[in-house]
Amino acid sequence: MSLLDSLSSLIGGGQGSAGGASSLINVAGQLIQQAGGVQGLANMLQQHGLGDAVQSWIGSGANQPVSPGQLGQALQNGGLGSVVQEAAGKLGVDPGQLLGQLSQVLPHAVDHLTPDGQAPAAGGGGFDLSMLGGLAEKLLASRGV
Repeated sequence: MSLLDSLSSLIGGGQGSAGGASSLINVAGQLIQQAGGVQGLANMLQQHGLGDAVQSWIGSGANQPVSPGQLGQALQNGGLGSVVQEAAGKLGVDPGQLLGQLSQVLPHAVDHLTPDGQAPAAGGGGFDLSMLGGLAEKLLASRGV
């Protein structure tokens, strides 16, 4: 089962559904938006111990993984734990399950938003969730789903 199959199943979108992936990408987008954009999220994650990982997501090399626990701790310490709790409630999943999936999707979202290997400047016009448009389909296509 591919990553997005399991993501879709987790959220009830059915196997291979872009709907489940889109829901997760929307949650990732909300986290980025609440943090003040990609640069805000990067700064917050760096302050809470995930600096090397987040820099790999922004840079042009391979994305370093983060564990659900590391991500959850950083988001909680950075003031975004309520976003995860609220999203988990809306999706009808355990926050730990959601963090497990976000630890897979968030690196792709940040990577997608930084195609030139640079995070947009903080406060540079805000973050629009539509900037993540096409990421679900791109992830599905890359996994042959």
